[in-house]
Amino acid sequence: MRTSERLLRLLTAPAHWLALGMAAAVLLLKALGLLGGAGLALAALGYVAGWAIGALWLGLPSWRGDDWEALDFKDEGDAREAMERALQGVRRLTEYNPDNRIPASLQARVLELCKSLAELLQQWERSKGSLSLQDSFHARHIAISYLPEALNTYLSIPARYATTKLLDNGKTAVDTFKDTIAELEAKVGELGDDLAAQDAHAFLVHSRFLQQKFAPSAVEAPALNLSKKEPKS
Repeated sequence: MRTSERLLRLLTAPAHWLALGMAAAVLLLKALGLLGGAGLALAALGYVAGWAIGALWLGLPSWRGDDWEALDFKDEGDAREAMERALQGVRRLTEYNPDNRIPASLQARVLELCKSLAELLQQWERSKGSLSLQDSFHARHIAISYLPEALNTYLSIPARYATTKLLDNGKTAVDTFKDTIAELEAKVGELGDDLAAQDAHAFLVHSRFLQQKFAPSAVEAPALNLSKKEPKS
């Protein structure tokens, strides 16, 4: 978070306003001549006390901002590390489920999709096959951008609006998010099946090679007769 954003959160924090109120009350008493020369020092103490009371009662301001602001990942460096970081962030936010905006059934599907993506990543690493350039792009970006961005966008919609208001596609935001998850689930399953099919084919080719290598010959070569025939008299 930028310094200006942190300063804005500080100035708009409830604890800050409570501290200002207590300091202002002390200054008002000084203006009325009720505190004498100690008014400014007491105003400073009032501000500090206001912050302490506000922090205990209302909580300190958050420096992190909204939880979903953390879901901003770049496809940089090691692909596995980038995918794992993104999946960890999506899982953490989905489990936290701010304001219960994600219905329980949809929450379970998002977490299961994260699990499937992690398994695809492991399968991809140990596979003897390979994904096409386009499919490898999709695999990385489902984890690093497509899923986090879908979750980010969905969580920016107030819960009541997301569950009741129809969008331009004739569906609510919840139903639209379900469709998005379904599309991602289908693509992840397709990529996993593609790798599995390549590995199964490689296994079959190797098995046939071994059969041909060690199978006994069906026809044995006839023995050679090296004895010389005696000439006829």
